[in-house]
Amino acid sequence: MSELTSMMNIGKEMERKLTAVGIDSTEKLIELGSKEAFMKLKQAYPNVCLVHLYTLEGAIHNIEYNCLSEDKKKELKEFSDFLKK
Repeated sequence: MSELTSMMNIGKEMERKLTAVGIDSTEKLIELGSKEAFMKLKQAYPNVCLVHLYTLEGAIHNIEYNCLSEDKKKELKEFSDFLKK
């Protein structure tokens, strides 16, 4: 199992939060996907925001979160907005 901090965009604080919700490896994060991981984080940490979702997506695809395509950002924002309802 690979450490989460070896992934792009994942620092110690994000690793701590992910581990707290049962996501303790890069493999598990990739398997769950950014949306499922974000929902788990949102339940435990209600203050996580859209940037966290972008960060997870970027980590999974090994790119800086601010380099996500506009279409992907739009899709993730719609998902985040849906969770707020």
